[in-house]
Amino acid sequence: MSLIEFFFKLTHWESWHYHVKYIPIAPVWLWYCARARSFWFFTASNPSLTFGGFEGEGKKEMYDQLPPRSYPKSVFISTTSSFSSVKELLESHHFSFPFVVKPDVGSMGLMFRKVNSEKQLKRYHKRMHTNYLVQELIEYPLEVSVFYYRMPDAEKGTVTGFLLKQQPEVIGDGKSTLFQLIKKNKDLKYKLDEINARHRERLDMILPDGEKFILSHASNRSQGGKLINLAHEIDDKLVSLFDSISRHTKYFYYGRYDIKCSSIEDLKNGSRFSILEYNGAGAGIQHVYGSGLTLWQACATILRHWKILYRISIHNNKKNKIPYWEHQRGRKFLKSAMQNLALLEKLDKNFPVS
Repeated sequence: MSLIEFFFKLTHWESWHYHVKYIPIAPVWLWYCARARSFWFFTASNPSLTFGGFEGEGKKEMYDQLPPRSYPKSVFISTTSSFSSVKELLESHHFSFPFVVKPDVGSMGLMFRKVNSEKQLKRYHKRMHTNYLVQELIEYPLEVSVFYYRMPDAEKGTVTGFLLKQQPEVIGDGKSTLFQLIKKNKDLKYKLDEINARHRERLDMILPDGEKFILSHASNRSQGGKLINLAHEIDDKLVSLFDSISRHTKYFYYGRYDIKCSSIEDLKNGSRFSILEYNGAGAGIQHVYGSGLTLWQACATILRHWKILYRISIHNNKKNKIPYWEHQRGRKFLKSAMQNLALLEKLDKNFPVS
């Protein structure tokens, strides 16, 4: 890293590792733990999700609680299954290429891949250490995130964040190599090492003028994706839609929905959209990015959300008699979840995008 790059990162908090940003406000989280007399107070926030959806919850259990046809057609795959049985299962569910694959328990778009052939699927199945989902490819042009919460005794909730998510991509000029195009893209400067590793076999390729090359089929910031704030689009129609979706489960009170849709207006009207994920208590508060906030303004936003999470958890524990996880159980589960995440990060860095 050059001296210029070092000082740029030092003065742009959005480029810091997400753990570093929480250091100034970590005492507040510990204060909530002390008040609740539990390190795992948040496990009561979304009672029907493992660990409250903080970390390590499965996507399958989330899909099972969403309204029918509100999410992509999905098939659960065990890594202990033979590849021939996987093919038979997909044929019985009428899957055809291309489709997407992703870990049942994962985060930040790690090992999310678009699969175009049997050869790619076989490579993915062979390398994965954990169970995964095969999912239909949703072709809607927009991907958005909606951060929503509702007190357990309230009919109406609140949308605190609404974002447009864009996949990381470069456009060819007929002269530059893929490596040069990636390096010139200011939106990718924080993820050069990871992106170059995934595309190492193509870095010398020269893209034709005007040709688009998608660097990751996941739109997460951790994968180099770009976030655009849509706070001006939050209105009663959007809130009502997510009130309806969240009440269907009865127990989704706090978290972020990641969705693909044909347009913002269609989404608000409850049509032509598909829920990719629901992230619970551990959902990143992504609308602090791309909004021109200072570090302290971003911290204040995160603190407001932590307070809401605490209030929901306390309400469920005191009034709805939902217990917090026991200390040893929570510690053991979180350790296992973090080990799985570390393995996925290591695998994702060197696994080809397609």
